[in-house]
Amino acid sequence: MSNWLDAVKWDADGLVPAIAQDYKTGRILMMAWMNREALALTVQENRAIYYSRSRQQLWRKGESSGHVQQLHEVRLDCDADVITLQVEQIGGIACHTGRESCFYRVYQDGEWVSVDPVLKDPKDIY
Repeated sequence: MSNWLDAVKWDADGLVPAIAQDYKTGRILMMAWMNREALALTVQENRAIYYSRSRQQLWRKGESSGHVQQLHEVRLDCDADVITLQVEQIGGIACHTGRESCFYRVYQDGEWVSVDPVLKDPKDIY
């Protein structure tokens, strides 16, 4: 792998958190994990590819849902331990719940309140 990957501070499991943002609005769409291979392939294929900790394998965002994240830019934070991806969310849905963003709950008066609508029933996506 290239030298640029060596600049990333991978955790003990060889992973780094990756935050996907809409490249036009800046809205945070989701957070997932990447290993070296996922980050290298993301840049190579120009689409978001993550590492699924539960499945222990690469996960090409949108491979089953069709909701691909087309890459516009990759950034590394000042501590080199977080990646941000500026993406175009194809189909407008990033969350497995059928919402635009995985961050759809807001803390209000001692509880989490869902404030974003389900755009498509997950049963119709997966």
